[in-house]
Amino acid sequence: MRTLYTIVLFTAMLVGFATTATAQVKDVEDSTISITMVDIAYGFHLPGGDLAKRFGNNSTIGLNFQYKTKSNWLFGLGASFLFGSEIREDSILKAIATPGGTIITNVGTGAEVYQYERGYMVTGSIGKLIPAFGPNKNTGFIISVGGGFINHKIRIEVADNNVYALSKEYKTGYDRKTNGPCITEFIGYRYMGNRKMLNFFAGFEFVQGFTQNRRPYNFDQMGPDNTKRVDLLYGFKVGWVLPLYRRDPGTYFYN
Repeated sequence: MRTLYTIVLFTAMLVGFATTATAQVKDVEDSTISITMVDIAYGFHLPGGDLAKRFGNNSTIGLNFQYKTKSNWLFGLGASFLFGSEIREDSILKAIATPGGTIITNVGTGAEVYQYERGYMVTGSIGKLIPAFGPNKNTGFIISVGGGFINHKIRIEVADNNVYALSKEYKTGYDRKTNGPCITEFIGYRYMGNRKMLNFFAGFEFVQGFTQNRRPYNFDQMGPDNTKRVDLLYGFKVGWVLPLYRRDPGTYFYN
């Protein structure tokens, strides 16, 4: 997670520099403007490739910073938290379970063990806005491509933490932590209102991750897993846009 925090901090610094070129709100209706925008986004994805063998559908919640030039080029940088509750690779704990599938606690009772999908993506992007179907030339269809880093794992939680084999120091042998570079594509629509209050985007997102298991040893496999993976995500993404407008030199406000 340290990588994620570093990227978010760096992104916030970029926003501070970019706002010096941001237009005033009155310019949105009259002309094509350069503007910095903060996107608060939600995505719902279906898995594909190797990811579909491990997880089911998942969601993302993210924060993205977009800078649009006067010529309607878009430059973005952001991070998303990835989460889901369907685990399809459900055999990883069989080695410590009874023939009936029950994991026994330290006091000999049946344990409550839960597994979840957890991860994150950090990406940068470049795209183009094509003005159409809106109140001004800053609204229209957008197409973008990008790349970055994707990380995911199986989060294992044990009620009361009463299974020694799944204590904190041993969970890493089962969690399948996987990461690597990724490529992203997005096609959708971005709306910028004339009156500041209504700004949003919606569209379809595609992700291709080229990943590998990063744990040195998987207990259930009795060895490392060096298999190269292709993890795919595809689904829709929507978000609320907060444009950073300039009120007067050196003073800014958030919509």
